[in-house]
Amino acid sequence: MEKNYQTYFRYLLTFGMASVALSCSNTRFLKEGQMLYTGAEVNIENDTLPKKEKKELQSAIEANLTPKPNSSFLGLRPKLYFYNIAKEPKKEKGFNYWLKYKIGEKPVLLGDVDREFNKDIIENYSENQGYFNARATYDTVSKNKKAKVIYTVKPGARYLISDVKFQKDSSLVNREIRDTSDRTLLKKGNPFDLDVIKSERERIDNRLKERGFYYFHPDNIIVQADSTVSKNHKVELNVKLKDNTPDISTEQFSIDKVIVFPNYNIQDVKNGKYDVPMNPDSLQKYQHNDIYVIDPEHKFKPKIFDRALYFKTGDLYNRTNHNLTLNRLISLGVFKFVKNEFIVSDSLQHKFDAYYLLTPRQLQSLRLETLGRTNSANYAGSEVNLNWTHRNFFRGAEQFKASIYGAFDFQIGGPENAKNIFRTGATAQLSIPRIVAPFRFNSSSAFVPRTNISLGYEFQNRTEYYSLNTFTGSFGYIWKENARKEHDLKILDITYVSPANITPLYDSISATNDAMRRVVKPQLIFGPIYSYTYTNTMLPKANTFYYKGTLDLAGNLTGLLTGANAKEGKEKSIFGVPFSQFAKIENDFRFYHKFGEKTSLATRAIAGIAYPYGNSEYIPFSRQFFSGGSNSVRAFRARTLGPGSFDPRTIKEGYYFDQSGDVKLELNAEYRANLYKFLNAAVFADAGNVWLINDDPTRPGAKFSKDFLSEIAVGAGVGLRLDFSILILRLDLAMPLRVPYYEKGDRWAFDRINFGDSSWRRDNLILNIAIGYPF
Repeated sequence: MEKNYQTYFRYLLTFGMASVALSCSNTRFLKEGQMLYTGAEVNIENDTLPKKEKKELQSAIEANLTPKPNSSFLGLRPKLYFYNIAKEPKKEKGFNYWLKYKIGEKPVLLGDVDREFNKDIIENYSENQGYFNARATYDTVSKNKKAKVIYTVKPGARYLISDVKFQKDSSLVNREIRDTSDRTLLKKGNPFDLDVIKSERERIDNRLKERGFYYFHPDNIIVQADSTVSKNHKVELNVKLKDNTPDISTEQFSIDKVIVFPNYNIQDVKNGKYDVPMNPDSLQKYQHNDIYVIDPEHKFKPKIFDRALYFKTGDLYNRTNHNLTLNRLISLGVFKFVKNEFIVSDSLQHKFDAYYLLTPRQLQSLRLETLGRTNSANYAGSEVNLNWTHRNFFRGAEQFKASIYGAFDFQIGGPENAKNIFRTGATAQLSIPRIVAPFRFNSSSAFVPRTNISLGYEFQNRTEYYSLNTFTGSFGYIWKENARKEHDLKILDITYVSPANITPLYDSISATNDAMRRVVKPQLIFGPIYSYTYTNTMLPKANTFYYKGTLDLAGNLTGLLTGANAKEGKEKSIFGVPFSQFAKIENDFRFYHKFGEKTSLATRAIAGIAYPYGNSEYIPFSRQFFSGGSNSVRAFRARTLGPGSFDPRTIKEGYYFDQSGDVKLELNAEYRANLYKFLNAAVFADAGNVWLINDDPTRPGAKFSKDFLSEIAVGAGVGLRLDFSILILRLDLAMPLRVPYYEKGDRWAFDRINFGDSSWRRDNLILNIAIGYPF
């Protein structure tokens, strides 16, 4: 024990000496008379302030002081040291420039600190927080070419709000302001706070904007503070209009004409083609809702503007409909720029015309794409797409997309190279910017709802095993409640899989394996699919979430009407192919936490179950769950994990890799950090598996049971991400830590890790190459 204490003491002494040496080495680079600024210290002198309030004031003041000292870690300033030791570069690139200005940090000197300016900041900030009699002083303490500034603040008592009064007169604008007073942010008994007063002015402005006061501005409001009407450090607030408020700001405006330029171009305006304002009476007019559409070439059907525009003649202006209209015009996807202007047409009646100046995108485009991808089985690969897009197919902002593609999917690493998958196919989709249905669908969302119709064909060749022809079609709707919530309902989704070119090798491997035989059986799947997505990851918050839930119901109504029951020998077919009947639900939840601008933690949990019944005893292979691969448990090759504790190595002819399940559980965690510009690193851990609902004699241990936790696989690893803006190339190296098909009680693999053994490395180190983040 004494020896350990001596060792710890030796480490501590060494670290202390290194700290002193590094600290002193920074000051030796200073010129004569220069002193390194080490920061500010703020002392609050007020015995009556609560401890929490004093601490909050101290922290806020420190955050407002400038400049900030050089960054430090455990008392050391390594960035400053790198700046000092690096030579001045001759040009803005190279190692010296990178070390000095990218890694290093310029010294912050005492001469850079304007102490009088900081004193004023302290007193002004304190006054804005209700400490009306605050006074500040400062002192400078220096030693060994280092200096800090100590600010002493005497804030006095904080003033509280005794009463809040709103201006009383008969004017329309003041009546509207008084009507909002029940929602005021200024509450009796609360401290005086300038930030809250600013928010109150914004609140009033927002309310008035909803009531037609388009030209009103928060600066038209003044909140007067009177501390003479009350004693005991109280202040009365008077909310009123400024005396110099323009008349136009106090008037309610309504919509006169609505005029749309769907082919607006700034160059045409310069040439005098469009004049705003203008008299549209002699031009094409859409009669239904008095919308003027200036479209001499008839490129767009006027009805699309009737659906997108919320303003009609005679409507009182409000900001909500203003923003909704702009957002819906943008979400049509056919306009590159959307501009809006309101121009007074009748100043006596307080009316203005609403102009919508829309610049179309290129209506047709042909694009060749080469991209990395990950397919549904989590295989990494590459794909080449030739896409043709028409953004106004029937002149109603309908988007038609057609593509042909070729691709291959692969995975590198593991005990045996997986067989490659080659795919080629074509897809076509028509997206209509409205709900096409026999019922009326009203949406007040800023996003245009869409009806999607798609058709597709794919030929897939699993080298040396089999080929599949897959035909797909769907009809459904997609709509958003807001930027966070999205619904996707496919009324009908059809998949027909027809096998071809089944090799003798595959026949021999699958002769005694029913699961493998089902892979190459004809499959007919049809039914509705609904998914709901919630995300706030676009917000600048430290903690954000993503959730997607999917419900897949296949053959339910048909199975009920036909009385299908496969278990009783009453299997029903359509065109000679038994249709699938099942219910499947999957949940994908993700949580992201940002430690800073360059570091974050990403986590994910997946839980899913698919249950066959009626006309099916098994879930079709194409709709089952898979585990392992570049977007899943990365320490196991794609689709090699599970089901349950089944050992796929027991299958004859080697390590067969298409292992699927009806139940899936998965957990992932990944710490991400930026190393340098486009280079990012990650440390990750994955856990999960898949299981079967029913027993499979050929795969013992595959059924989901009460022992499922003991069958969870665990892997971990490190990764690099090369962020090239247009794409992110991801390299993940993982190894298994827990293998579910080892003997129970001996599934943790820590004692088997042997990086020095080439055989172990070959069998256990899995390199995943993919495009984009795994989640």
